[in-house]
Amino acid sequence: MSLSNLAAKIIGEKKRWRAYKARTKALPPPYRTTVDAIERYLMNSGETPTDGVQLVMLFEDLADLFEGAAADGTPIRDLVGGDPVEFAETFARTYSDGGWIAKERARLARTIDEIADDRS
Repeated sequence: MSLSNLAAKIIGEKKRWRAYKARTKALPPPYRTTVDAIERYLMNSGETPTDGVQLVMLFEDLADLFEGAAADGTPIRDLVGGDPVEFAETFARTYSDGGWIAKERARLARTIDEIADDRS
């Protein structure tokens, strides 16, 4: 990838991110607060894609979901269910790009499998 293509990609993702933030800021308070909480959780959990395009797509789709829910008057609990952590992680998993946490999980499983096979 050329330097100009890389710069265009970074600038494009930055514009999309700013547009996402503007969309979520426009949500009614309970929906905005929920999206902000989910965003904060996902950004700190390691559950988000490491690819910038996938990451922005995840959050744009989250904004779509909450904009639709706000327009329909869907209660927050009906949207996220009884376990908001499970909701956030399941939502993010559909955008997985094999980020570092997925690689570490696979590495851990392989290591234990190898050790278990050696002891048999």
